[in-house]
Amino acid sequence: MLEIEIPSSHQIEAVKDYIKKTWKTLTRSLDNIVESARDPKIEHLPGQPWLIYISPQEDATKIKQSLPAQDWNQIEFRVLPADVQQIKEHGLLYLPHSYVVPGGRFNEMFGWDSYFILLGLLRDGEIELAKSMVEQFIYEIEHYGTILNANRTYFLSRSQPPFLTPMVLALFEYTQDKEWLREILPTIERYYYYWLLPPHLDLSTGLSRYYALGEGPASEVLMSERDEQHRTHYERVKEYYRQFEVTDYDINLYYNRENDELTDLFYKGDRSMRESGFDITNRFGPFSIDIIHYVPVCLNVLLYKMEQDLSQIHDILGDEATAQQWTQKAKERHERIDQFLWDEEAGLYLDYNFQTRDRRRYEYATVFYPLWAGIASTEQAKRIVENLELFEAPGGLLTSPYVTGNQWDAPLGWAPLTLIAVQGMHSYGYTEEAYRIARKFTSLLVQEFEKYGTLLEKYDVVNCSSQVSDEILFGYSSNESGFGWTNAAFLELLAILD
Repeated sequence: MLEIEIPSSHQIEAVKDYIKKTWKTLTRSLDNIVESARDPKIEHLPGQPWLIYISPQEDATKIKQSLPAQDWNQIEFRVLPADVQQIKEHGLLYLPHSYVVPGGRFNEMFGWDSYFILLGLLRDGEIELAKSMVEQFIYEIEHYGTILNANRTYFLSRSQPPFLTPMVLALFEYTQDKEWLREILPTIERYYYYWLLPPHLDLSTGLSRYYALGEGPASEVLMSERDEQHRTHYERVKEYYRQFEVTDYDINLYYNRENDELTDLFYKGDRSMRESGFDITNRFGPFSIDIIHYVPVCLNVLLYKMEQDLSQIHDILGDEATAQQWTQKAKERHERIDQFLWDEEAGLYLDYNFQTRDRRRYEYATVFYPLWAGIASTEQAKRIVENLELFEAPGGLLTSPYVTGNQWDAPLGWAPLTLIAVQGMHSYGYTEEAYRIARKFTSLLVQEFEKYGTLLEKYDVVNCSSQVSDEILFGYSSNESGFGWTNAAFLELLAILD
């Protein structure tokens, strides 16, 4: 088995210095709105202005007049139409204050990336910027209906994994600002119900699912997820369906073999898979298209955490009665999670298909979410850690044990899942396992940083490399630099190891 050399303190400090400087590089604000508007994921003709859309609740003229001097030939402001499905020319969605982007081709504020980025900002003393991140999400809920996948018009139909309340409480630990907490609380609760109403709610289990609201191919995918032959992701999927038998789900729901066409339901599943943040994996069958028929572990544990967090927030604000109501909601969800998602035989939490009424035996690193959220019993935690060998690799933690050609499967590992697993195991007293995974992954990051001078989006944790493009057959194969959540996870893992 490969072994990575444990980095010296000097090597670690070099990475920390890089991260500190990179927060500034990744920050977007009204001062650099032209840079913010640029988007490598969509077609853009040279010389044409980049579009910036403003909520109808805002005064577009006043906003433009309030901006610092800009090269106005490079940008054009438009007001969002009432029917956003009619948007043909996509653009940036205006946010009033500063935020941090992940990096590389991801030049906007992403939903779940931002939770991990916020942890890194707080760890690095960037308190005001961290607060601004939370407030931009509050703005999104109030002006665009929910926390978006990211602030581009083609993301208006979907959210991302709900990490808002952990962001709020992590920031509150630093500010202790109860009035701010009281002010944003109604908006937080509004976002909670985005996930608690159909179509996100599955009535048969009382649990929630990912279910994007848009129709047809995802615009950004058509333009940017192309291979060396310039084939789109969807063209490669059709080729896969032509060549291979699919037994994980009823392929006729998603692919018309006679016409060689992907169905409307395929695109619904594709968009919903992207709402989950795990684009792409075979966790819910090839390309995760069948995700619309599952209540997943990750989402429902996050909603349990949100209910517990809302109870804590009401308790902080002195409303014990309402706090108890949220505790009861969390208790009921806990019972449903145990009923539908815990698999005693496997000793794992598994995603549940509410159509077939079966759990899918596809081991996935989201099994550590219940430890991170504190929902697992002592015995459940023990069983999960006993299964660590399914995921442990020389460079840290595999996303899944399965090699599928997708970036959210083996042999790749990702910073956010690694951090959640390490924090979860550590909180249950499995410190030896937590430290071992943390050391492996931080050592891999330092090793690759010394080669390439940057932290990246994802890593091959089997071969201990950041050169992953040749392994990724579907979706986008690039490995983006920057990279917000990797920066943050490195700092948080170091804090655990100290």
